[in-house]
Amino acid sequence: MDNILLGISEIFQFWNLFALFLGVLIGFTAGALPGINANITIAVLIPFTFGMDPQTSMMLLCGVYCSSSFSGSFPAVLLGIPGTASAVVTTFDGYPMTKKGEGGIALGVSTVSSVLGGIISGIILVTIAPFLASQALKFGPPEYFSLTILGLCTVAGMSQQGGAIKNLISMVFGLLIATVGMDPQSGFSRYTFGITDLIDGFQLVPMLIGLFGVSAVLELSQQSDKKALDEAKIPKVSRILPDFSTFKRILPIIIISAILGSLIGIIPGAGMIMAIYLAYHIAKQLYKKKKFGEGIAEGVAAPESANNAVAGSSMVPLLSLGIPGNSVSALFIGALMIHGLRPGPSFFTKTPEIAYLLVLGFIVSYIFIFPIGIFVAKFLSQTILKISSDFLNGIIIILCLTGSFAINNNIFDVWVAVLFGLIGFVFNKFEVSLSPLVLAIVLGSMIEENFQQSLSLSNGDWSIFIEKPISAVLLALSLLLLMPPLFKYIKPK
Repeated sequence: MDNILLGISEIFQFWNLFALFLGVLIGFTAGALPGINANITIAVLIPFTFGMDPQTSMMLLCGVYCSSSFSGSFPAVLLGIPGTASAVVTTFDGYPMTKKGEGGIALGVSTVSSVLGGIISGIILVTIAPFLASQALKFGPPEYFSLTILGLCTVAGMSQQGGAIKNLISMVFGLLIATVGMDPQSGFSRYTFGITDLIDGFQLVPMLIGLFGVSAVLELSQQSDKKALDEAKIPKVSRILPDFSTFKRILPIIIISAILGSLIGIIPGAGMIMAIYLAYHIAKQLYKKKKFGEGIAEGVAAPESANNAVAGSSMVPLLSLGIPGNSVSALFIGALMIHGLRPGPSFFTKTPEIAYLLVLGFIVSYIFIFPIGIFVAKFLSQTILKISSDFLNGIIIILCLTGSFAINNNIFDVWVAVLFGLIGFVFNKFEVSLSPLVLAIVLGSMIEENFQQSLSLSNGDWSIFIEKPISAVLLALSLLLLMPPLFKYIKPK
């Protein structure tokens, strides 16, 4: 308790609080632009922290991380383009809400869910970080393999268009794409066709920008009826925050998704993508009578709460054990080491003023995010959605292509975005869901790597996946997720 009070006294120092607020503003801008994410922004800002106090620099980076995790939902809701990879699932119901004239409410639900999810994960980070981090160490290659299989099995209940066969086609295609690049075991390149840019495989963000951004522009360009395009726009948004009845309805899934995201976030490598898909799947199971994918608040609340819960909980293994939970927290290691600090078991005892400042910074960041998010939601929903369709399409395609290029300053990523824009366009034409494709692309390399490592540990014995208790439980859960759609598919009519 004394250390928490020490952290509170540090966070309310003027420059620390100002740096946190500035980081929130920078992160908000970065996350709202397709292709610019927390990794890029923090990597750019780290050199600027050389001359800062450790406390001030940590607050700046903390604000950027939390805010960029949230603001990717704005283009996802308003334009159907995920600003960040973690906002992919938000487009499923957020953009349909916008097309129904409820874009403001969708942004309000996103803001409330993100703030509550972030605060819940911050509280977990403060209270039970050492215990949760110790549990994360129990995950080896067999457990990671089973966890990724569980992630893939969630697509069985996530059909938005078409049935189980189309989902399976989409997922297999995603797994094939994930095999492009270097083999994790042998080191040989596969399916690169002599293109050196493919040695590391297709970059995720350009693929997502193409699938959701470029494909959307292609679809809109086919609509020759200008009146239909204009009617799809919102003339005015009178409300942003959801009313009490809506808030009461979505609160249970916000809490459940926040807890789920917090648990997944402490597992190094699991990441936000898996959390948002699992949260969305759980929401569909809890609200079976609702039509997900057609614009409902629960479909926005679940992934946004889980997404932002991962942000805080991913710092648990970093601060307690010195193990980065994801690529962003790995950047925090570099920032800490610049100032002569090393995260790990002694971090909380040797430098409690910085450790607890950073922990509490996640909670205060979301307190800042709430009013900023509501204000910007009101502004954007009344401006962007009034822009003429042709002009808006031009803005979208410019953002998509420049965002793809900005990731690695590589023109090849622009062509990747265009290619996957065409793929997304074809998939949409045949009503094949993109969600299994995206999840398979993300998890494909993890599945292959951990499968090979597991068999190496067991000398080729497949029983290692059921001999490990955690792995066996995860595989059993995967089987349970597959049961309902399988029974529904084979049930005689």
